[in-house]
Amino acid sequence: MAKTLIITGGSSGIGKAAANIFSQKGYKVYELSRHGENAENITHIDCDVTKPEDCKKAVSQVIEETGHIDVMISNAGMGISGAIEFTEISDAKRQIDVNFFGALNITQAVLPYMRKQGMENGNGKKGKDGGRIIYVSSVMATFALPFQAFYSASKSALNALALSLKNEVAPFGISVCVLMPGDVKTGFTDARKKELAGADIYTHLQDSVAQMEHDEQHGILPERMARKLYEMAEAKSPWLLSTVGWMYHAFLFLGKVLPATLAYKIVGKMY
Repeated sequence: MAKTLIITGGSSGIGKAAANIFSQKGYKVYELSRHGENAENITHIDCDVTKPEDCKKAVSQVIEETGHIDVMISNAGMGISGAIEFTEISDAKRQIDVNFFGALNITQAVLPYMRKQGMENGNGKKGKDGGRIIYVSSVMATFALPFQAFYSASKSALNALALSLKNEVAPFGISVCVLMPGDVKTGFTDARKKELAGADIYTHLQDSVAQMEHDEQHGILPERMARKLYEMAEAKSPWLLSTVGWMYHAFLFLGKVLPATLAYKIVGKMY
């Protein structure tokens, strides 16, 4: 029986590349997004992850059609940039709503079914094979960049959610892991909402954001991230927190060993 994947934000970027790779590997893929379309072995379901009812309806459809969920990848996200002082509260809330609560909504939608799978596979005792949940976070969850405060906050919160969830659902055979990409070349850069209010005061705002976006457009291709997601889905015991590329592995290592004052002095010089 083919394995089943649910992936949010699968209509573009990393999500689309992942949907294609999982499909090529024999998975039955369900791509959940507001804008998408069916493809070979990929079923699109209209879903706004900020709406719990959309997530529950989409997951119910998957269960009705396949009877099981093997992997759920929470990938949907959006970005804003700007000075904290001048960011509209509505924009900040939207950022958190999509990146954090969107992940929470789809997680709460799949968990009842994964719990059941784990208990059934474990004969009502110790759960096993309940499924795997993978969150697409960001290196910025651990290295908050200037003028990216709310994006970094949303991804940091997502990491915390995953770390807590891991131990909560382990008895049901559900495993949890996180992919933290660095700079990736996708349409995410152009889709970012850039707030320039206060640029006359924070005179390095535009240069900082421009440097970040330059790095993104010269970053890792989404297909490489997609291959990593497939590896994480298939691994017996994937690392809890993963990234791709030696430079980002180095960043995460330095973030652990350097004093925060020194680490953020370096970040400040970079951006």
